[in-house]
Amino acid sequence: MSFEETPAERREVTVRRAPRYVPFLVLGGILGVAAAAFVAYGLPGDPSFDRGSVFGFFLVMFGAAGAILGAVAALVLDRLSVKRQRRAIVEAVPESDDGAQP
Repeated sequence: MSFEETPAERREVTVRRAPRYVPFLVLGGILGVAAAAFVAYGLPGDPSFDRGSVFGFFLVMFGAAGAILGAVAALVLDRLSVKRQRRAIVEAVPESDDGAQP
């Protein structure tokens, strides 16, 4: 059976641009670390606390909060991408059996 005689299979697919979640989580965590460093070292604090301990405390709080906010931003963008999805029709092209390898 030659290529011209094979009926082409057509399918309808949904195409959308979905965000990747890991970069959003990492970026949120990095922003949380930067905010923790600013609070610990940039603002005047109580001299009875070591700045490294204050940074560690705020690092945990702001790092987790930043990662959560990054995840929320990714979920919002994912929801928006569902609204902008498009439909397309794709056609399967059968491989030729002539034996030539690319």
